[in-house]
Amino acid sequence: MNKLNSEEKEILNAFEKGELKRSKNTIKEIEQHKAVAAATFKKDTRINIRLSSRDLRSLQARALSESIPYQTLVSSIVHKFVDGQLIDRAANK
Repeated sequence: MNKLNSEEKEILNAFEKGELKRSKNTIKEIEQHKAVAAATFKKDTRINIRLSSRDLRSLQARALSESIPYQTLVSSIVHKFVDGQLIDRAANK
């Protein structure tokens, strides 16, 4: 199990003690979160890019090892980069 930060430990302790209470608007909140998630991952725009054949083959091989389509892998990489979860090491030098 991963190490928990102090906030996560506090939540886990409260859960284990039975101190957590359900929100009054649980169903409404769940629906709102579902709508936000759906909007976040909606793929409504197409792009065309030119890649070297070597890079494309490498992407396809990596996607195959992950058992996902290579377009999905590219989309995931772009999403993580713009969301700040993927860091460009060359830019940090």
